[in-house]
Amino acid sequence: MLFYIIIMTKITFVKIQINTVLENKQLTNQKQKENLITLNPCWITGFVDGEGCFSVNFSLRAKLKFGVEVRPSFSVSQKKDKNRINVALLSNFINFFDCGFIRESKHDGTLKYEVRDLKELNLKIIPFFKTHNLQTAKQQDFEVFVIICNLLKQGLHLNKHGLINILDLVFSMNPNGKQKYNKELLLKVIDKLKV
Repeated sequence: MLFYIIIMTKITFVKIQINTVLENKQLTNQKQKENLITLNPCWITGFVDGEGCFSVNFSLRAKLKFGVEVRPSFSVSQKKDKNRINVALLSNFINFFDCGFIRESKHDGTLKYEVRDLKELNLKIIPFFKTHNLQTAKQQDFEVFVIICNLLKQGLHLNKHGLINILDLVFSMNPNGKQKYNKELLLKVIDKLKV
């Protein structure tokens, strides 16, 4: 009988712990939902002017025709914080644009809302910023970014001349930006593959 009482007490205790965990999780989800707000398009534009980035990176891919993959990206960065306020803020961008994801950058310890999908960039991000112009020098990078995304959409990165044109455009953007590979190396990779 004593054994039965001990077992039942342990089972009850475990149930209480499980219910507490579930209630806390529901409260956390509710708090995150409460932190989601409807963003004003002008606020988004101003925030992106300060914290956003339109960039195009390259990856070396031996299986590709010219050995170079072109990867456009729109991102908004915030420092990682223990209260997760910045995660909630970036989550608002996902809701506003109805695309993208949040990732942690191990390189600089920030959280990034990011859109990499070319179709989503062309259908959601670019039209928004064409309607709501950026007010800083970032507008110039955006205009070059639009040209690059259009060239990619047309498939011009699949021929040598188009890829080199994209390369030139990318290296005209944000001269202080970082690229994993320099232009000369990328041109050598492209030139090695005679097609």
